[in-house]
Amino acid sequence: MSSQSTPGPAGPDSATAAAAPPIPLGREVAYPRHYDPGLLFPIARAQGRSDIGIDAGALPFTGVDRWHAYELGWLDARGKPVVATATITVPAGSPQLVESKSLKLYLNSLNHSRFDDDEAVRARIAADLSQAAGAPVEVAFGLPPIDAGAGDAVSIDALDIDIAGYGPPDASLLQADAGTSADERLHSALLKSNCPVTGQPDWASLTIAYRGPRIDRAGLLRYLVSFRDHAGFHEQCVERIFVDLLARCRPEALSVEARYTRRGGLDINPWRALPGTARPAAGRDLRQ
Repeated sequence: MSSQSTPGPAGPDSATAAAAPPIPLGREVAYPRHYDPGLLFPIARAQGRSDIGIDAGALPFTGVDRWHAYELGWLDARGKPVVATATITVPAGSPQLVESKSLKLYLNSLNHSRFDDDEAVRARIAADLSQAAGAPVEVAFGLPPIDAGAGDAVSIDALDIDIAGYGPPDASLLQADAGTSADERLHSALLKSNCPVTGQPDWASLTIAYRGPRIDRAGLLRYLVSFRDHAGFHEQCVERIFVDLLARCRPEALSVEARYTRRGGLDINPWRALPGTARPAAGRDLRQ
């Protein structure tokens, strides 16, 4: 008697499963089981800045990259899990930025590690990120409040205009009226670019505060939309916008802040401004 059983009739589910192609969700990434600062992947800022004419030795701006970490956990000294959130502030003058997926993996590597107290965790993260960035990085537990984001800024998203260009970023779209002065804050929630590592979309709101020749709002909106198919890190996109506005519109004062939506438990909020500009209050958008 054969030990092999006689197969029954194949149902529709089994036929579909046999014919279905592999699910296109990318490759599996090993989940780190042990603390490993080597997971952090620094990227030289000079690499992207040289493309837009920024001399690494003479930055035309001041600024920070404020990260919000929503998925952070570790074990206390007795092995009990602890969960937290954190705000991470990286100075724009640091020679390196940290690639976001590598930061996610690094934070995950803390999940099975024991620490004597919360301060030991905070200090360890700050030390590891400072080493990766090449400059002191601030780490504080907790997140800034959700706020209106734009505040008193004027939204330009409802402008009744036609848009035909979605890349590459086109600085020639930016114009300012040298005969009319303005001191205003403008806001758009239509900024989108693509991750240069994964190709996935990155969404952000942007607030521009300036004083000087009045910026043409229609041209500004078309310019921001021209980032739609552009592959660039969040920080590099904001620096490109800042440099283009400075060169094309000649403002006396300029501040550019982007709030990118969350991916992988992290969101990034780069801010660049002319030296001497006060840093805007930290906050989060509802979309984040």
